[in-house]
Amino acid sequence: MRPLQISTDTAQKLAASLNVPLEQVMHMPQHILLAKLAELNKEEEEDQN
Repeated sequence: MRPLQISTDTAQKLAASLNVPLEQVMHMPQHILLAKLAELNKEEEEDQN
């Protein structure tokens, strides 16, 4: 599996927000990463309401 095609800065921000190691973010399948980002977004929306 190929690493994600994202910048280092983006990968670092994702790793921090998902609380996972940077290497895990870079090798995470794209569909799983998108699902985790959707979860984070939903949690943030719930916190704001």
